[in-house]
Amino acid sequence: MLETQRLIINELNPGDAAFVLELLNDSAFIQHIGDRNVRTLEQALAYLGEKVIPSYKRYGFGMYAVRLKEGGATVGMCGLVKRESLVDIDIGYGFLAAARGHGYALESALAIKLWAVETLGMERLVAIVSPDNQPSVTLLEKLGMRFESMIRLVEGDEDICLYAWNAATQVVVGTDS
Repeated sequence: MLETQRLIINELNPGDAAFVLELLNDSAFIQHIGDRNVRTLEQALAYLGEKVIPSYKRYGFGMYAVRLKEGGATVGMCGLVKRESLVDIDIGYGFLAAARGHGYALESALAIKLWAVETLGMERLVAIVSPDNQPSVTLLEKLGMRFESMIRLVEGDEDICLYAWNAATQVVVGTDS
């Protein structure tokens, strides 16, 4: 689907279940994104089949696998999410511990943002982030997103930061795709 200098970004499929199981049980993923209660390979397959893959057909986008060009390893997910509790489309990402700190999240998020704007015609994107997740806050700011407000997605949850990017007020940062 998308290619950057170091990455291939394409649809997740049932063959990615082991990767999804590992990512969703990563302690940082659980802390900053949430516990999806996926503990077995069968649950990971169900998660893909019920939550991830249907989004491609329903919305024309979703969360995508981020794979290294060199070696083909799947190191993370990055993409667009339509949340019932948000008006705007949310850009999100999550990476395995070994892949953090190499710039893959920024590289893939820039490619997804550019694709969302240039191909899908989106004029506004948002992102949600835990206030204590400084690496993600920094990444969102590098994407040209700015803090907009504190929100609560679900009653009873903690407040999280809503960051936003608007085409009318900001410039799209290009990639090496």
